[in-house]
Amino acid sequence: MIYFVTSNRGKFAEAREIFEDLEMRNIGYTEIQADTLEEVADFGIREVARRLEGPVMIEDAGLFIPALKGFPGVYSAYVQKTVGNQGILKLMSEETDRRAFFRSVVAYAEPGLEPVTFEGEVHGRIGFEERGNLGFGYDPIFYLGNRSLGEMEIDEKNCISHRSASMNALKAWLSSRPEP
Repeated sequence: MIYFVTSNRGKFAEAREIFEDLEMRNIGYTEIQADTLEEVADFGIREVARRLEGPVMIEDAGLFIPALKGFPGVYSAYVQKTVGNQGILKLMSEETDRRAFFRSVVAYAEPGLEPVTFEGEVHGRIGFEERGNLGFGYDPIFYLGNRSLGEMEIDEKNCISHRSASMNALKAWLSSRPEP
């Protein structure tokens, strides 16, 4: 059993498609202001590992838009809560370079083990409108080809997403370790 510390039910639903023995723990942890997702995840997993017994993981992700100099990046959750998708679309209204990518960092720890991290990315573009009511967060404005992530069911999204890439990397790492 791995404890996945998150308050985001959407993240948990996606993770449950990858890990069989996963339990959501909404205990909160300090999300420091830092320049990278790795720094945020490393700090958070160390705090969580001190508070919970057993295997634990957290995930931090961000939407990075080159035309906006990487914004919202590590501040993606805050920007989503304050200006939302419509705010990003407004910032992008005059931009012709609509490239964007999601980045995910999963951090994992267990007793007697230094925390480890795994990364994943997916590259796409910011659409001109929100489409779809599946997923969460920026999914309706992040397009791959002619569809947004907000139009994809979890199983389809998990074949291509940043979060599934980082979580599948963790799963592969866990599977490759010798049995204790």
